[in-house]
Amino acid sequence: MSQKGAGAKIASSRDGRDTRNGRRLFGTNGIRGLANVELTTEFVMRIGGAVGTFFREGRLLVGYDGRTSSPMLAQAVIAGLTSTGCTVYNVGMTPTPAIQYAVRHHKMDGAVMVTASHNPPKYNGIKVIAENGIELSRQHEIEIEDIFSDDRIRKADWNAIGEARQLPGIFDVYREGIKKHIDVKAIQKRRLHVIVDSGNAVGGLVAPYLLREIGCKVTTINTNIDGAFPSRTPEPRPENLGELSSIMSVVGADLGVAYDGDADRSIFVDESGEVHWGDRTFGLIERSFLQNNPGEKIVTPVSSSYLIKDIAEEYGGEVVWTKVGSIIVAHTMKKVKAKLGGEENGGVFYAPHQPVRDGAMTTALILDIIAETERKLSELLSELPSYYLEKDKFNCPNELKEPIMEELNQQIEGMIVDTTDGVKISFPDKSSILIRPSGTEPIYRFYAEGKTRRRATHLLTEYKAKLHRLVDELRDD
Repeated sequence: MSQKGAGAKIASSRDGRDTRNGRRLFGTNGIRGLANVELTTEFVMRIGGAVGTFFREGRLLVGYDGRTSSPMLAQAVIAGLTSTGCTVYNVGMTPTPAIQYAVRHHKMDGAVMVTASHNPPKYNGIKVIAENGIELSRQHEIEIEDIFSDDRIRKADWNAIGEARQLPGIFDVYREGIKKHIDVKAIQKRRLHVIVDSGNAVGGLVAPYLLREIGCKVTTINTNIDGAFPSRTPEPRPENLGELSSIMSVVGADLGVAYDGDADRSIFVDESGEVHWGDRTFGLIERSFLQNNPGEKIVTPVSSSYLIKDIAEEYGGEVVWTKVGSIIVAHTMKKVKAKLGGEENGGVFYAPHQPVRDGAMTTALILDIIAETERKLSELLSELPSYYLEKDKFNCPNELKEPIMEELNQQIEGMIVDTTDGVKISFPDKSSILIRPSGTEPIYRFYAEGKTRRRATHLLTEYKAKLHRLVDELRDD
């Protein structure tokens, strides 16, 4: 991991070029913005044109999540793509992992997914996916940004405009693909009861059907798709999952699972109703994986718990740390030929299926472990090293992100610091605090960890107050 140095630039484009209101187009995970304000149909159509120019008359899938603005923006993307001569296959409303799997299965050149993932309902976004199902590398994103900013969008001749077609049935293929990596008979034998909370988003289109097919009794909540997300926010966090937690003990379920807005992440609730952060269930999958695959590499961002390192050391694995961002994890896995990656936010990358975050695949892996061990989720998680994680965020204008990072670096000189992404300060008692600017929103994120909840909470309070003071000072200047 890199050592103490200057903070990374956040607000400008990677090659120094202004691409949109002084900011680059692509953030940590695709293009994000306010629907019909920043992401207007005109803007998105031009993005579609730039993407289509990049793919050079390729065959592309287009899908979208359940947000109110998504069908409109998907049509704008399709118009932009076909105007360059690309052939587009519209798969309709879908979880992101399903369209990623379909790209490889149908041997497409790529895909565009309209989604803002966990962001609030007024936001939307665009993810561009390569032929291998992984989102485009940073280098290829820059190529699209250059096409967009240099106005090099290709216009096909009137008789060479691309066709827009439909491609139904991708969910069936996706579910069958997941089943290949689990012991279906063992899960059927256990007859597990699972509660699925899709948060009024697209997770309800696949997961309940998959779980019933592998022999689970399924209870669903919040599965009606509603782009306003009336039941909870699209980001599944412990404070948002009170309904799921309270239902667990009432109905006597074995497992609860909640998905984010595009169903590539999953957060689990055990049979007692306790909600667990994603790095604990990732740690459970990691332990099972390393028991069967000793010596393998595990890829995870610096925001993950030291729990992941502890498990790797105990079971003969090697941790490869990365910057925060699912695209970075996926491409690092490809580079180092790793079969497993994960994030603290509930994203698990299981490369034998596909090396991207996949909420339904993660659910199947957890069920597979429960069935194989014939034990409860709470018992399995209690065996893992104990850490407490506290997360928070506060609003910060994009133009202040870099000055804040520079000031913070000066104030923590001499401490044990890692600058792989933002700054992560480590302490001798195995506690740490990661402070990093978001790549998708005008906010700073905090990840505090300690061997006790009190220690984690203390670090969070201390450093959040420190950054608040920095913001006030910079605003006064």
